[in-house]
Amino acid sequence: MAAIEAFSKSLIEEVHKWGCLKQTGVSLRYMMEFGSKPTDKNLLISAQFLQKELAIRIARRAIELETLPYGLSQKPAVLKVRDWYVDSFRDIRSFPEIKNINDEKEFTEVIKAIKVRHNNVVPTMALGVQQLKKGLKPNMVNEDFVEIHQFLDRFYLSRIGIRMLIGQHVELHNPNPPPYVVGYIHTKMSPVEVARNASEDARSICLREYGSAPDINIYGDPDFTFPYVPAHLHLMVFELVKNSLRAVQERYMDSDKVSPPIRIIVADGLEDVTIKISDEGGGIARSGLPKIFTYLYSTARNPLDEHEDLGVADSVTTMAGYGYGLPISRLYARYFGGDLQIISMEGYGTDAYLHLSRLGDSQEPLP
Repeated sequence: MAAIEAFSKSLIEEVHKWGCLKQTGVSLRYMMEFGSKPTDKNLLISAQFLQKELAIRIARRAIELETLPYGLSQKPAVLKVRDWYVDSFRDIRSFPEIKNINDEKEFTEVIKAIKVRHNNVVPTMALGVQQLKKGLKPNMVNEDFVEIHQFLDRFYLSRIGIRMLIGQHVELHNPNPPPYVVGYIHTKMSPVEVARNASEDARSICLREYGSAPDINIYGDPDFTFPYVPAHLHLMVFELVKNSLRAVQERYMDSDKVSPPIRIIVADGLEDVTIKISDEGGGIARSGLPKIFTYLYSTARNPLDEHEDLGVADSVTTMAGYGYGLPISRLYARYFGGDLQIISMEGYGTDAYLHLSRLGDSQEPLP
C-alpha cells in the first residue's frame, strides 16, 4: 500500500466525498449545439461545468481503482494509473473558482495537461491485468474475471467520456475551425470517407507486416453525411478492418488462390447508420465468440510480454495487440448510443455490424 501514502489523508477523503456525487451526462446534440457558438460566455459556462463534472468522474474512477478483486489494485501498473487519477483530481480541485475568461484560459491548460497525463491509461491497465494473469492459476481465466471485465468496461467507457468532454472544450478554442466542425464533432461527416481513410491506414500496416494485403471494396453513398465524431469512427473501422485483413491474410498466405476482398457496406437508416465489414477469413469458432469482447483474450502473441516497459508509441501500429481493440471499439459505439456486433460463419468468414445512432440525442452512458 506504500504508493497510497504519498497522498494526504485529506485529499483521499475529498476524493471519496466527490466520488459520491451524481454525474451529469451530455448528448452529442447538446455538445454540438452548445459548441456551435463558442462565445466567451459559453466557454465560461463550459469550464465551470467541467470543473465540477470532471472532479466527480475522476474521483469515481480513483475509488474504483482502489477496490479491485484478486489484488489487481496492488499491481504496480494499476497503482500508477490510480496515482494519475488522484493527481488529476487534485489539479482540478486545487484550481480556484472560475470567474472570468482569464481563469477559463488557465483552466483549459490544466485539463489539457490532464488529458496528456492519461494518454497511456489503456496500455498501462492492460499491463496491470497481464501482471495479474501471470500470477493466477491458468484454469481460472474467463468466468472468474467477470468482475474485472465489468470494471474495465465501466472504466474505459468513463475514460472515453472524460476525454470527449476535455477534448471538446479544448477544441472550442481553435480560432479558425474547419467548416462543419464543432470541437471533436463533424456535423457533416461522411461515413464512407472515414471508412475509406481508416481502411487505407489498416491496409498499409498489413502491407508493411505481411508484404501484401487483400483489397478493400467500399459500397455506399460518399455524399451521405450525418453528425458524429470522425476520430471515434476511424478508430472503430480501423480496428475491425485490421482484424479482417489479418484473418484473410493468414488464411491465404500459403495458398495460390488470390485472397478475396474485404467488403464494407455503409447503410443509412432512419435511426441508425450501419457499417458492415465482411471478410472471408475463415471465421471464428462459436465457442470463441464470447471471448472476443473480453479484455484477456487475443489470438495474437501479446506485445506486452515483449517489451515490459512499454514504448507505447509503437504499440498502436501493430496488426495485433492486447486483444483490446474489439471491446474498446464496442464501448466507443455504445458511448453515443450505438453498438457493435460480430457474426461469424466458421469455415467461411466474419461479419462485423457497427451500428451508429443517428439521432444524437442519447445521453452519455454514465458508469
